Amino acid sequence: MADRVAAGPHEPVHVVGEVVATKRVGAYRHLTLAAPGVPERFRAGTFVAVSVPGHTARRALWVHRVRASSAYGPTLDVVVEPTGPGTTWLATQPVGTPVTLTGPLGRAFALPKDPVACLLVGEGYAAAPMFPLAERLRERGCAVSLVVSAPDEARLLSALEARRSARSVTVLTADGSVGRRGSVADHVDELVARDVDVVYAAGPAPVLHAVAAAAERHGAWSQVAVEVATPCGTGLCHGCPLPVVGEDSVDRVVRACTEGPVVRGDRVRWAALTTPGPR
Repeated sequence: MADRVAAGPHEPVHVVGEVVATKRVGAYRHLTLAAPGVPERFRAGTFVAVSVPGHTARRALWVHRVRASSAYGPTLDVVVEPTGPGTTWLATQPVGTPVTLTGPLGRAFALPKDPVACLLVGEGYAAAPMFPLAERLRERGCAVSLVVSAPDEARLLSALEARRSARSVTVLTADGSVGRRGSVADHVDELVARDVDVVYAAGPAPVLHAVAAAAERHGAWSQVAVEVATPCGTGLCHGCPLPVVGEDSVDRVVRACTEGPVVRGDRVRWAALTTPGPR
């Protein structure tokens, strides 16, 4: 756990960390990692890239929570949905397992300079970055409303914690097992219309697209954390194309792990976005 590459105060570090706690919550595995230097550099919306033995591509994981102090020093929590060989391996690792990771990586959510009304939308495990973001926004005096959604109760992330993180909480499940029945697309216009100034979102591309479109219709500014397969996590391999429209109105492709994952919702070319498969 002591090995790491030195870096400046805002640069990512490459470190051999350790699993210090693990628990299953619904369909997910919550891992607490001791990773020297990473929690101290974390900003909401950035991620970590974890190496999986026998696999060249790393697995990018959203950070759900950072603890400034514990028996292991600063730690970070990540949420893993075991859908492929890499995430399944991570989900089965016991306490004490060494984990090689790099982070925090990517662009974080931009925070408003003045107190404004913010709507945060997260679906499934990708709702993880909404929780530290809610903390930062509350510290700035923003009114925070939070939407957590999922196909079903097992894949709903931290609904109880959400009620401690925001002024108001809306829970959505596609099957109606918890909260209101339906998808984000079914309810987002109603939610954004409630005098919202800024909308933040993380989740599958259809959710992000629905949120960005609703924000544009209602005159709100949106930022979305786009999940694209990131084989290296550092931008070197150019294997994480994110199609956007530049400030000059010219279509281009940027790297999701460096120019993203957080981008303006109205800048993403949604029809050209490639959806990542099992990890």
